[in-house]
Amino acid sequence: MPKEPVHMPSSSEKAPPVARSSGKPSSVMIARVIGILCVAVGFILGIQGLEHPGSPMLPTALGMIVTGLVAQVFALVKACFAGSQGKG
Repeated sequence: MPKEPVHMPSSSEKAPPVARSSGKPSSVMIARVIGILCVAVGFILGIQGLEHPGSPMLPTALGMIVTGLVAQVFALVKACFAGSQGKG
């Protein structure tokens, strides 16, 4: 039984396009970016608030850090449920 030669694509042939779900970013990625930014800004505000004890920066910093952590937890839960739904 003769073997067929292996087809090697030339440089002029293009690979088939990779299928993507959509052009817009997913909610998991948006939540992760928002979470990282909120935590970072919260720490910066917290440092500034420690230098100015009478200012309202410390409660604001705490709120920013909590918001960032909630966004990260949302992204984690959403990613876990999206992964489990694809297998079933």
